[in-house]
Amino acid sequence: MAGYGFMGAAHSQGWRSAPAFFDLPAQVRMTAVAGRNQEAVSAAAAKWGWSRAETDWRALIDADDIDLIDVCTPGDSHVDIAIAALEAGKHVICEKPLANSVAEAERMADAARAAAERGVFAMVGFSYRRVPAVGLAKRLIEEGRLGRIRQVRAQYLQDWLADASAPMTWRLDKSLAGSGALGDIGAHAIDMTQYLTDSPITSVSGVLETFVTERPKLAERAGLSGRASDETGTVTVDDAALFTARFGDGALGQFEATRMATGRKNAFRFELSGERGAIAFDFEDMNVLWFYDATDPEETLGFQRILATEPSHPWVGAWWPTGHGLGYEHAFSHQIVDFVNDIAAGRPPRPSFDEGLQVQRVLAAIEESAANGSAWTTTEGIR
Repeated sequence: MAGYGFMGAAHSQGWRSAPAFFDLPAQVRMTAVAGRNQEAVSAAAAKWGWSRAETDWRALIDADDIDLIDVCTPGDSHVDIAIAALEAGKHVICEKPLANSVAEAERMADAARAAAERGVFAMVGFSYRRVPAVGLAKRLIEEGRLGRIRQVRAQYLQDWLADASAPMTWRLDKSLAGSGALGDIGAHAIDMTQYLTDSPITSVSGVLETFVTERPKLAERAGLSGRASDETGTVTVDDAALFTARFGDGALGQFEATRMATGRKNAFRFELSGERGAIAFDFEDMNVLWFYDATDPEETLGFQRILATEPSHPWVGAWWPTGHGLGYEHAFSHQIVDFVNDIAAGRPPRPSFDEGLQVQRVLAAIEESAANGSAWTTTEGIR
């Protein structure tokens, strides 16, 4: 694994827990984790169960005892690590968004296609696809329970930057992160809605806003943020993104991604309205899916609350008895399970790097639209 921050912790527990709860077709060995700070990466290795620590990600590529690379670094290094790993014959899972630009994502997708021809596979870490309630939503849509989907609404609301004195982190530096709320959390909403509808976003109209342009620099990291220093730095990414979208199948979408939604901690919400029904989900109540069946008798019409903790729900059977809910970390275990199963079966995993590239095109189109007075902008051919 390359990187040992917030995502490094989430992915590490995924690698550690998946083999304990699921019967995997291959043995998982947590061989090495890489990071630039020797003391910090060594501590992370000891804490999470990695056999050794490295201070250069290239050591992972060169190691004969490593078959798969998990990329959890900031976005500016995804392209180099992922392509080097694939060319070395190592499978790759890469955190979202895939890259910091369309050009980088195209190079990564090209490398993934070439590697797949040799039986080497790549996947993007859009972990929310692996929430059981989301898996159930996908199943209902595929069964035709919603009919043709007409409208899509998606919000991803956080507030960890609502305080103007919250310190700078790499997520506020465009050279490292690529974009702000748009790419960090908006990417999840874009991927999720394209996944559920099985239709690409073809054009967008967007607006971006940075409410706090100067923040204290980071003195000590903790979670997403940390302790502020006395120095200040310039924020070079957006705090909030709002956009409308058209999907290839004719559906309309409304989106919001913000890290300034006071009181909202991790409210990833979506609602899809179809001709025969609707679904609604909020990650702050992640074990619940709301389903509306417009074909029900009039006297019983209404949204049905489904607690997605039954063994028949995706991934749930390997965990706890009915009604014992799962948490944020379980989705990372599920993506490991699916990735390992796909590799063993010689089956291309999803979301693919091509799907990650499509998300990158949408992100770039939104930025272009916002820079041009919210003009409608096509995602096709965007650079």
